[in-house]
Amino acid sequence: MLTAGEVAGLIAAAGWVVLVCVLVMVLVKLARLLNATTKAVSELNARLTPLLDDMSVTVNETNRRLAAVEAIARDVKQVSGHAAKLSAVTQTIFTGPLIKVSALGHGVRRAIEARRAVRR
Repeated sequence: MLTAGEVAGLIAAAGWVVLVCVLVMVLVKLARLLNATTKAVSELNARLTPLLDDMSVTVNETNRRLAAVEAIARDVKQVSGHAAKLSAVTQTIFTGPLIKVSALGHGVRRAIEARRAVRR
């Protein structure tokens, strides 16, 4: 028969075997996880490169179109400045004589009214 020390040694050895088996299972699962993670990162890298290239093309196209819009805005600003100057010149040309004609008409009317009042 086995002595108490031998039984304790067998129990300890069995415990170590169970512990080693559990650790081997954990390491196998960890290795699978690392492989899956490596594969996922590789696939992401394969998809990310064309996406970044497309984004670069989009940004360049947007910058090109913004430059065109900027040129259009600059032209519109120039045209509106010319329109404002033309409006000011038109106002100066027409309002001066118009005021004089209006004042003349008012003076003539007042003179006619004053003359009528004197005749009565």
